[in-house]
This record gives sequence, C-alpha cells and structure tokens, in this order.
Amino acid sequence: MKPVKLKDIIDSLDVQMDQIRSYLNTETGEIIALSTEELDIAEESEGDIDFSKYPEWQRDLINEAIDVLDNWNTNKYIELPDRWYVNEYSIMEEFCSSVRDEKIRNVLFSAIRGSGAFRRFKDVIHIFDLQDSWYKFRFEALKKIAIQWCEENGISYIET
Repeated sequence: MKPVKLKDIIDSLDVQMDQIRSYLNTETGEIIALSTEELDIAEESEGDIDFSKYPEWQRDLINEAIDVLDNWNTNKYIELPDRWYVNEYSIMEEFCSSVRDEKIRNVLFSAIRGSGAFRRFKDVIHIFDLQDSWYKFRFEALKKIAIQWCEENGISYIET
C-alpha cells in the first residue's frame, strides 16, 4: 500500500459535501471525489452501457465510480470520513473554548447557538480579526482527524 499524503486527506475533509464521497485508492495513494450521481450511474450500469450522453469529464468519473464499486471488497478503495464524522460544529466549539479573551469567547459561544450558527460564527471571527487563528485551528483539527482515520484503517501517511 502506497503512503497517502496527509495534506490530500485534509484537503478532502475540508471540502466535504452531502453529495460527494471521497475515496482513497490504496494502490496509488490518490484520493478521488465522486458525486452520488456518478456513483448511482455506476451502480445502475450493467455490462456495456453507452456513456456517450455524458460529457467526457463525467465519463471519466463514472469509470472511476465503476472501479470503486467493482473493487470495493478488495480494499483497493477506502471511503474517507464524511462531513458528519468531521463534525464542524464541535471544531467551532473547541475553537471558542481556546480563545483566551473572555468577552470574545462569550460572543463566539453566543454566535454558535441556534439556527445560523455557522454564518454568525464566521461574522464574529471577522469582526474580531480571528480568521487566521480559526483557519490554523481548523487545519490542525482536520489534521488530527486525518491521522486518526489513517491509524484506524492501517494507512501509512506522509506529512508534506
């Protein structure tokens, strides 16, 4: 199994969406992102189906999706954690707790309560000029998640 670049996993975790699934190719160490649409097409395809109605870029992704599904039981591909595993809200809470200034910390905690928490949180970090601190904190949190995932799955990684 080829080692994966930890930064590639972190980048994938950083852009998680509901309709996208990311997979590590354990043979190449590369990460591929596939939409649920491509996975559905691949799952429904049997035999020689003509994919010419799809644009070339999507045909390539459909072929990758077919490869993922065909090799699922061989451990050629391992699905990366989804956005629910990452739990962005918990990362925001931890960041709020890490802020030393009590007034700012309280404003941050107030911002993440209730509906619209993510938008309000981003507004508050801009008001207090904490964007750089937040992005560094978030990167380190995603790095911990990536390392934990690699260790749980027996994946060797390199830090770049």
